[in-house]
Amino acid sequence: MMEKYLNLNDVKEIRARSLIYFGCGAIQKVADVARDMKARGVDRAIVVSSPSAYKKSGAWPTITAAFEAAGVEYVLFDKNRPNPEVEAIDEALKVAVEFGAQGVVGIGGGSPIDAAKSVAILLKNPGKTAEDLYSYAFAPTEAAPILAINLTHGTGTEGNRVAVASIPAKQHKPAIAYECIYPTWSIDDPELMKTLPKTQILYTSVDALNHAVEAATTTCSNPLAITLARETVKLVVDYLPAALENPEDMVARYNLAYAALIAGISFDNGFLHYTHALEHPLSGVNPDVIHGCGLGVLLPAVLKEIYPKCAAVLADVLAPIVPGLKGCACEAEDVAKGVEKWLFSVGANRKLTDEGFGEADVPKLVDLVFSTPSLTALLAVAPTEATRETVEKIYRESLAPMN
Repeated sequence: MMEKYLNLNDVKEIRARSLIYFGCGAIQKVADVARDMKARGVDRAIVVSSPSAYKKSGAWPTITAAFEAAGVEYVLFDKNRPNPEVEAIDEALKVAVEFGAQGVVGIGGGSPIDAAKSVAILLKNPGKTAEDLYSYAFAPTEAAPILAINLTHGTGTEGNRVAVASIPAKQHKPAIAYECIYPTWSIDDPELMKTLPKTQILYTSVDALNHAVEAATTTCSNPLAITLARETVKLVVDYLPAALENPEDMVARYNLAYAALIAGISFDNGFLHYTHALEHPLSGVNPDVIHGCGLGVLLPAVLKEIYPKCAAVLADVLAPIVPGLKGCACEAEDVAKGVEKWLFSVGANRKLTDEGFGEADVPKLVDLVFSTPSLTALLAVAPTEATRETVEKIYRESLAPMN
């Protein structure tokens, strides 16, 4: 609804822990950032991206022109892939060290920006590897300055202190959260998101929805996390169908980008629990599982588990999806089915069996939840007791549709 009283082309400064330039045309602010980088002593930077997004989005010419005008030299590492792996981060680090990079730029969605955050830490911790970082072999307190240029409306990583990477040899997909990796500068330009395929429009938005629901229901949630979660859900429900129907709809893209950003800030405050803890093993075992898809698969069963404990807040937050809730524990199954029905209505209609997982895979997935670094920390703030039996039940109830 913000388009009623805000000009979509008026770039705003949103100050969280990062300075975020938000709005259509925000990519032009990269000129200011490049000058600021130079003033802070960053003469050389590594740019971390995926093979094509930085070009397809149209951002690259503006970025390179800004860096050249400011006198910031750069080297490009564009081998990042979805669900970034520690080996690729180490490869990017090698390029950065050989180039003499003093700053890091991440261009893309959560994967390249998270990889850029990881490189930024490792630049300040010589001798450490990405596996060391994601195995919690050390706790960093420093990172090189980070510029996050976000090209999707999903992760919120441009506004928080979180990063994720996979350790394929162990089938682990841990998360890290350190104060030193809040991006110094971030750019959220909805104009750059027009080239997102419909699948990514859908599943990045489902990712944001999950961030909101989880952040509002952890044991460490707070009023800010809940307020942002409520707004996130409303915006996703109101604008995702329009963006799917017409990817050029900038009102829809603006609102989804804002929803993703505030959802990222919401879980930076409220943290996450079951849905992310149980999704990470899915894409850790099979990197082809789209993160947002995995979250959508699990969300109904997670809601069925937690609703009795969080009925009041979820009745409020989920009102745009399941109207008329009273906040009674007895509504748990209806809420789970209602959310699954909405997910299916927008095209997020896959379950675990569709992603190649069956009954026989459940014990292994449960083991990974409890053995992957960081995931037990998420379970520790779940609103119900996160036993192996509870986790197993959620997986089993996610194998096939509830409706």
